[in-house]
Amino acid sequence: MSTTTAGLPETDKMGTSALPKVRVRRKRRVQVAVISDVHLGTYGCHATELLRYLKSIRPQVLVLNGDIVDIWQFSKNYWPPAHMRVVRYLAGLAAKGVKIHYLTGNHDELLRKFAGLKLGNFRLDNKLVLDLPHGRAWLFHGDVFDVTMRHSRWLAKLGGHGYDLLILLNRLVNYGLLKMGRPRVALSKRVKERVKSAVAAVSNYEETAAAIAADKGYPYVACGHIHQPEIKPLATEKGEVMYLNSGDWVENLTALEYTAEGGWQLYYYNDDPAMQQTAQPEAADATEALADANPAALLKGLLAEFKIKG
Repeated sequence: MSTTTAGLPETDKMGTSALPKVRVRRKRRVQVAVISDVHLGTYGCHATELLRYLKSIRPQVLVLNGDIVDIWQFSKNYWPPAHMRVVRYLAGLAAKGVKIHYLTGNHDELLRKFAGLKLGNFRLDNKLVLDLPHGRAWLFHGDVFDVTMRHSRWLAKLGGHGYDLLILLNRLVNYGLLKMGRPRVALSKRVKERVKSAVAAVSNYEETAAAIAADKGYPYVACGHIHQPEIKPLATEKGEVMYLNSGDWVENLTALEYTAEGGWQLYYYNDDPAMQQTAQPEAADATEALADANPAALLKGLLAEFKIKG
């Protein structure tokens, strides 16, 4: 991402115009980046912010840990160009040599029948183990721990639609608050924090993930699903396990990042000063221009490739 110096072009001593100065923001190098619960195809998805984040880093490995495309609530009537730009950018990263692991979640569970698929640097799986200097990390979406998912799928899907409506309402509320100069609010987060059963469910989820990781001998376990970004040690009967959760790109706008020097860290888009600066208009590259030109046609082709009915 680059920005140009505001104002008129500078002139040299001979009176000729000089080219405007351009500042190029250096991409942060990370060994591993993990994102989850993007929910492309829904009103709550922050695709524009996600694309800005992806363009700000240079990962060796990118893990898409489930619910990237929301097939549950998918509609061909809502697929903005920004959502296609994310898909196209991810494809471009793979073409440039970034290893991309797509791990399936519950909202994109239809892709699970393609587990094991490998296309160049792109691989589709249900789970993944990474051997890293700080220890082996076991990654998977985590919906298998959700009791509602296992026993009442219709209820889970109904809840998903209600959640999407709440997110849409939240965006409308925040739009009005910003117009009045007041800070944003996160309705769904407040609901979760005030419902004791929801708090207990999150705790049980984390403890279950850590216990199973310990049984398998993994010192690190990374999940998504519950939209709660977290890094914390959890004690189990077989020792301590570091529990990681990448959060989401609907409410929290977070990711997990790993470097050999610093280990695992949580990234918060809303706390990144560079991301909070007013985005400068950029010339769309070839893939973005293609996505903007006819996203519906590109989406139709994408669905046909995976035999998904819209």
